[in-house]
Amino acid sequence: MLLKALVNRKNNSKLSIKLNSINKNKLFNRQDKKILKNTLYSEDFERITCSFYKYFKLTNVAEFRNNLYLKWSDFQILGRTYIASEGINAQISIPKHNFDKFDNHLRSISVLNDVKIKMGLEDNGKSFEKLIVRIKEKIVADGLKISNFDHTNIGKHLSPMEFNKAMESENSIVVDVRNFYESEVGRFDGAITTDSETFRESLPKIKNILENNKKNKILLYCTGGIRCEKASAYLKHHDFSDVNQLDGGIINYAHKVKEKKIENKFKGKNFVFDKRLGEKITEDILSNCYLCNKPSNTHTDCSFQPCHTLFIQCEDCSKKYEGCCSKECHEFSKFPKELHNKKWNLVKHNKSGKMMRPK
Repeated sequence: MLLKALVNRKNNSKLSIKLNSINKNKLFNRQDKKILKNTLYSEDFERITCSFYKYFKLTNVAEFRNNLYLKWSDFQILGRTYIASEGINAQISIPKHNFDKFDNHLRSISVLNDVKIKMGLEDNGKSFEKLIVRIKEKIVADGLKISNFDHTNIGKHLSPMEFNKAMESENSIVVDVRNFYESEVGRFDGAITTDSETFRESLPKIKNILENNKKNKILLYCTGGIRCEKASAYLKHHDFSDVNQLDGGIINYAHKVKEKKIENKFKGKNFVFDKRLGEKITEDILSNCYLCNKPSNTHTDCSFQPCHTLFIQCEDCSKKYEGCCSKECHEFSKFPKELHNKKWNLVKHNKSGKMMRPK
């Protein structure tokens, strides 16, 4: 009897491990990158790229994440979503024939039934290759550790028309809340940019730049609005009296410019964090190739995989260096793959952990 009990316990343990493994496989996509890419490019239906965010208090973060992942998997949704105790931040690609199902499901979740979904401006249907839903400490990494900071005490939301009008005031200061590689390809005329690599780096810079302008009308903008929520609350926490933000960010602004036929004061491209790396809003090219300094606004990742740095490259340099960011990376890419990391160690110290900048 004892032996039989031990055998049963062992079998039950194996079954439990197997079931846990099955459940985990359903909650994460572990397919090879090549398979994911081939699957995406073999699809015979249209996709819609969109984004949304919302700040709200969430206690059952893991359960919320798992339920969302399973449902979105059923809808064949791809993209990147962050969930935290403070809310959700999603950039996703949805099959057109499943969009209504997705929208109905989203509205069925009480805390998300009023969320604003922003559609992509340019969409080739290939913005994402897999579904990632991650639990994070915050839905936007802000680096803030301030006591008594109320992130819900945000600035006034201005429509694109109101934002345009506010920019005309001599008392107004327009501030780009985004990173340098975003603002270098597109921005509002006269906007202050912080030359920051991360959002957490930009917040104290913005405060310091505006230190003597606490009574001015501050006009903040970003891609879709989520960073302005934190930035506006941060400035109000530091006693800025008239803080405003562009409702729906650049994405909503560009849509309204077309719909309402209002003046477009944004020039260039809107950088996006997916395979597209940008959406053209005007024909203006504000930036230059990092290698030869010719006008260019095409972001790409270095094709030498150990480097993979983000930079701007013109067509001529792309052909010359085969998508690599430098002569060194181009030369090292010719070596066998098993030597790539060794070669990369010879040059990475020159980058000093900083993102690549134009010459």
